[in-house]
Amino acid sequence: MSHTFATEPLRIVAVSAGLSSPSSTRLLAERLAGAARERLLAEQDRAVEVHVIELRDLAVDIANHLVTGFPPAALDGAIKEVTEADGLIAVSPVFTASYSGLFKSFFDLIDNTALTGKPVVVAATGGTARHSLVLEHAMRPLFAYLRATVVPTSVYAASEDWGSSGDEYTDGLPSRIRRAGGELAAMITGGRAASGARRTLGLDDEVVPFEQQLADLRLD
Repeated sequence: MSHTFATEPLRIVAVSAGLSSPSSTRLLAERLAGAARERLLAEQDRAVEVHVIELRDLAVDIANHLVTGFPPAALDGAIKEVTEADGLIAVSPVFTASYSGLFKSFFDLIDNTALTGKPVVVAATGGTARHSLVLEHAMRPLFAYLRATVVPTSVYAASEDWGSSGDEYTDGLPSRIRRAGGELAAMITGGRAASGARRTLGLDDEVVPFEQQLADLRLD
């Protein structure tokens, strides 16, 4: 009997919808994936693979698929990577107070049951902190619709955040990245909402207050 399944690496896939190169959106995706990988390696024995998908490289394929219904090979491969990942990180720049059209178009191509229960970190980048609510008003509802399990900490990086370590009242960007990455790792290894992350509720589920979910989280 083969036991190779037990040694297969854990896979973290980060989706970046940044349009420029280099991109702060991709940088945030990489930092989040790195934080999750670091925590996973520290807490269990399996190898951890990280792959970043740049949606700008798939923009034409995404448009063609929306029109024809048939994904080209590269786009089909990206969709499979997302749906088969052990943990997902989704990062979009803020356009017109929401996620980008490219970001939404890609996730429109994913079946609305394909991400059921999958641990997800949502994150966004923008020029000003005023748009940070995009995470709660747009991105969380999108992944709730897709039945994914979104971790409690979402990460927004405004331009000024990249050089800030925080102060006595707020966490700096590096701290928020570590916390979100740790929550993703905890969900991947725990496989359930007891790690403190939200998940989509069924009809028979007991509703646990979000404050209690946070209190149950055991992260450094």
